Amino acid sequence: MTIKSTLRRLWPYIQQHALPFWGGMAGLLIARLFEAAIPFLMKQGIDALASPDTPSLNEISNTLGPIALIIVLCVTAQIVVTIFSRILIRRTGVIVAADMRHKLYDHLQKQGPIFFAQYPVGDLMARAINDITRVRELIAGTSRTTMVLIFTATVGLSFMTLLSWQLTLAVMLPAPLITYFAHVYAQRIYLASQRTQEGFADLSTFVQQNLNGIRTVQAMAQEHREIEKFASRNQAFADDNIALFKDSSAIGAIMPVIAAISTMIIIGYGSHLYQAGTISLGTFTAFFSYLALLLWPIREAGSIVTQWQRGASGTARVFEILDHPPEIVDQPNPTHPKLTGSIEFKQVSYRFPNKDQYAIEALSFSVPAGKTLAVVGRVGSGKSTLLRLLVRMLEPEQGEILLDQTPIRAYPLPYLRKNVCLVLQDPFLFADSLGGNIAYDDPDRSQEAILTSAQAAALNSTIEAFPEGLDTVLGERGVTLSGGQKQRAALARGIIRMSPLLILDDCFSAVDTETEEHILTELKLLRAGLTTLMVSNRVSTARHADEILVLDEGKQVAFGTHEVLMTQQGLYRDLAHAQQMTEEGPQ
Repeated sequence: MTIKSTLRRLWPYIQQHALPFWGGMAGLLIARLFEAAIPFLMKQGIDALASPDTPSLNEISNTLGPIALIIVLCVTAQIVVTIFSRILIRRTGVIVAADMRHKLYDHLQKQGPIFFAQYPVGDLMARAINDITRVRELIAGTSRTTMVLIFTATVGLSFMTLLSWQLTLAVMLPAPLITYFAHVYAQRIYLASQRTQEGFADLSTFVQQNLNGIRTVQAMAQEHREIEKFASRNQAFADDNIALFKDSSAIGAIMPVIAAISTMIIIGYGSHLYQAGTISLGTFTAFFSYLALLLWPIREAGSIVTQWQRGASGTARVFEILDHPPEIVDQPNPTHPKLTGSIEFKQVSYRFPNKDQYAIEALSFSVPAGKTLAVVGRVGSGKSTLLRLLVRMLEPEQGEILLDQTPIRAYPLPYLRKNVCLVLQDPFLFADSLGGNIAYDDPDRSQEAILTSAQAAALNSTIEAFPEGLDTVLGERGVTLSGGQKQRAALARGIIRMSPLLILDDCFSAVDTETEEHILTELKLLRAGLTTLMVSNRVSTARHADEILVLDEGKQVAFGTHEVLMTQQGLYRDLAHAQQMTEEGPQ
């Protein structure tokens, strides 16, 4: 993304705060006018002192007194205007960065599993924090400094032209060199900056994944190996930064050398013009002051090029995410009929991207409202895919899914996911209290409702074991709980919603059969008249359902009650016999 396109993409965000932004820029221009007026006033005073007619002390006082007063007023006005201008522009940068961060976060909430498989969490965090910081710096710092340089050069050259157009043209001779080197280094710095930001994202991803899996790393005694891998990535990140610093330092060193040429021109050519009587001593002196104003932009040109390119590359990385369309979107004019929980699949097929085989193929079945359906099958048979289709985390490639005889795509996503609750096998708990995790969807839920759902999920003993009960604060990802306790806490979080359709993705895999029996009994009582769909590899779980759907390699191989399926040859009865033999053990 070029600087021009970066500005074009950022402009709508800046335009929302155009008044303070351009007000600040106008203030910077006014401050430069006050600043440039000072050498012009000094020129008047010097010329008065250098006049051939020797002035008296009284005449000197009458001449220099008002000039000195005006200079003091100009300096004061410049300071005040500059302070307020910087506040306005920096405030705009902070607000625009906050707007973009909010939009990015909102955009991430709408993305699906394919997106998150493509962009690791560490990379997304780097874009949301580091790259948006670059955007803020681009608006609040780089654009401000650039305009100061432009205003300083424009105003300074204007005053210099008024004093001597010949000397002004001579001073401008190095300008083509400045343009050439800025152009040469701009693209190099842009690419180097992109590498450093991608390196930072890679480093963030590695650290995030390593810390999330620290227990596995320690259990497998792989600390040394992980440290070596981190050292390699860290060194690559450092090398990319060094390469960037080399380019930025080179252009930063070249620009002052070019600026020195202008000083030599004023000394040489300016002296010639003064001796020829073309310019006065005051004009010759004022040119050195104006040159100081011009040299500052020239010296800073290298730094500004670097800042623009770094800001452009950071902005490009942010818009790369914002330009990524959500996988699942609402249809125009979605409906809001009240859900009772009936389900119907009509020849539904789904295939993951870049896969030849269907995860679900030509699946057709129906579940009346208020019934419980168990989905059974081997690993990789499509059970989890089926569940994700029901909450529109995935969209079917073929066929149609109906909820209450209404196509599932007709429901708005927030409404659908509020009424269809999915509890995943791998539970995620927030670093909040146990009660806060259970009542995550509505923090204002009563203590009674939380305890009722906790009891249904067999969490009573866990709550009683904690001195602070439901107010016990869990560690990150619920690290203070065991696997079974995490699973039951997530289950309680799903139960408390009392949604018309509750979907359980193998939520009993980490609990014993006795606890499982308790939970299933409580669920049956608590959710009487509501639809429940549960995935399980245990026949002991499936037999509690009104009907059972058996999947194998994404296809439906059986459908019916436990009693009926046990009378038929097939996968379900084979699983039942195999699990029964495992429970009985060797004879």
